[in-house]
Amino acid sequence: MKRYNASGLAALIALMVIALNPHHARAAEVQVAVAANFTEPAKEIAAAFDAATGNKTALSFGASGQLYAQIAHGAPYQIFLSADAERAQKAEADGLAVVGSRFTYAVGRLALYSKSLDLTDGAKTLKAGRFEHLAVADPAAAPYGLAAVETLRKLGLYDQVKPKLVTGANITQTYQFVATGAAELGFVAYSQVIHEKAGSVWLPPKEDYAPIAQQAVLLKTGAADPAAKAFLAFLKGPAAQAIIQRYGYQVP
Repeated sequence: MKRYNASGLAALIALMVIALNPHHARAAEVQVAVAANFTEPAKEIAAAFDAATGNKTALSFGASGQLYAQIAHGAPYQIFLSADAERAQKAEADGLAVVGSRFTYAVGRLALYSKSLDLTDGAKTLKAGRFEHLAVADPAAAPYGLAAVETLRKLGLYDQVKPKLVTGANITQTYQFVATGAAELGFVAYSQVIHEKAGSVWLPPKEDYAPIAQQAVLLKTGAADPAAKAFLAFLKGPAAQAIIQRYGYQVP
């Protein structure tokens, strides 16, 4: 019978664990579909998760509606971080997600942003109408675009500014319209401009649009993957929540 000393026995046990669980033998890759407004915090959270676990997180960004369409057509995402509750609920209802895995990871805030106009009183600036283009995200695909339309209607200005609207496919493109000067001002996610040093920002009253409860859900493609489940657990933890709050979101 072969004998092992203490260190040899420990090494043997480690090899047995690796053989029984291949996730310990190599880093796992987690595929995450992320709403465009959450781009920067998602990058930081993914980097922190990868450093803590040795896994690799692959992020794909887009409007929530566009991402949902990709998921419905078989895109191999394992996790969906939507910018609203509606599409995460729909993924569950349509049998694309694991029932009971859905939760709110952040509550977003709409912002009006301009690099050239004074937005100390954003409502007044909108009413004055001294601009040629106002950027908004596609309200059919992007929850922040819908919130922008709701805000304009609440202010009684939608019909007045409608001819000046420039529609971005997602909130990232909408921000770029303003950043490049293609539009003098635009409704974006507060997280996109909270750290901007140039320009002016106005936050519409929260009562002017429906709460932007951003929900995460584990997709069926990730149901058997411990790394995907670990990412969602990390998203709920203090390290991720600190990052989320730093970008101007509220956490549950």
